[in-house]
Amino acid sequence: MNCIIIDDEKMARVIVRTLCNQIESLNILQEFTNAIEAIKFLNENRVDLIFLDIHMPNFTGLDFIKTLKDPPKIIFTTSDPKFAIEAFEYDFIVDYLLKPIELHRFEKAVLKAEKLQLSKAKTISTKGYKVKNDFYVNIDRRLIKIDLSSIYLIEAKGDYINIKTEGKNYVVHSTLKKIEEKLPDSLFLKVHRSYIINVKKIIDIEDNSVLIKNDVVPVSRSNRPELMKRLDLL
Repeated sequence: MNCIIIDDEKMARVIVRTLCNQIESLNILQEFTNAIEAIKFLNENRVDLIFLDIHMPNFTGLDFIKTLKDPPKIIFTTSDPKFAIEAFEYDFIVDYLLKPIELHRFEKAVLKAEKLQLSKAKTISTKGYKVKNDFYVNIDRRLIKIDLSSIYLIEAKGDYINIKTEGKNYVVHSTLKKIEEKLPDSLFLKVHRSYIINVKKIIDIEDNSVLIKNDVVPVSRSNRPELMKRLDLL
């Protein structure tokens, strides 16, 4: 699971990072000293799990979770026990760990998060929803159908996105985040704040970039681990 750590105390972040490194399934994308910076990161990146402190200057952990529109799983890491009841009012709160955190307690919390994630995935897969093969875009008052499998690259350009397909390119007034919600995870991956790629169309990978058709696309450091994980499945 991709995770981030939010805690204003350096030593607390070091301890949580050390605990995370002892669990193979956890991949730390980033660490933050305040919730505001974390919100900016979450606006452009997907994570599965957040390790979150409660008491931080200006913007507390409880303030932070109230801003999340589509929250991932969250494990509180705090020295204050009195907010536990309030925290568990949110169904995405997995656990409430009190500092100092012991490894066996930490592992138990992570295992609970993994089980919840797996349960959610199974629920979605058994609902019988059909995966969409296409969608429509509005260009010059015309609705044009685009076959998802034909898309190899989507690039953000200001208030527009450029959808590149095998046959034609389409410039649409939209955002990368909006179109990302319509794309199946089995095919597409956001590798940079300005790029979404079709992982099936990758020709070559070198350093921090991928070659798709004639386009060299940068891969951000935070998104590279997920790209590597997806390639193992190809």
